[in-house]
Amino acid sequence: MEIIVFDGVCTLCNSAVNFIIDHDPQNRFRFVALQSKTGRELLSRYPPAGGPVDSIVLIKEGRSYVKSDAALAIARQLSGAWPGLAVFRILPRFLRDFGYDLIARNRYRFFGREDACRIPTPALKARFLE
Repeated sequence: MEIIVFDGVCTLCNSAVNFIIDHDPQNRFRFVALQSKTGRELLSRYPPAGGPVDSIVLIKEGRSYVKSDAALAIARQLSGAWPGLAVFRILPRFLRDFGYDLIARNRYRFFGREDACRIPTPALKARFLE
């Protein structure tokens, strides 16, 4: 099982979760908001390199992946053409993360903020932790 820890009040992050669910026909991913107790516990158990994060973390095989590494690792497992984004791994991480950080820093301003974390529908409840 792979776990995506996401910012539960970020409109962009919630849209990304919806997108991943729609393109994950094998149900590989489980989701948890980083603001939740389970999300905080997972981040303390699998601390991301480079310190605290505020957007997205992929926990896979006992390791945490952040920023562009997380996004590309997730994309590689989605249906459709999305695994093709792995070609961006040829770019140095600092360049990939620069673009990621630019969007992450401005995500509330560009995409908005929710008042509360996402509540999954009954059909999707099993895909969310806590």
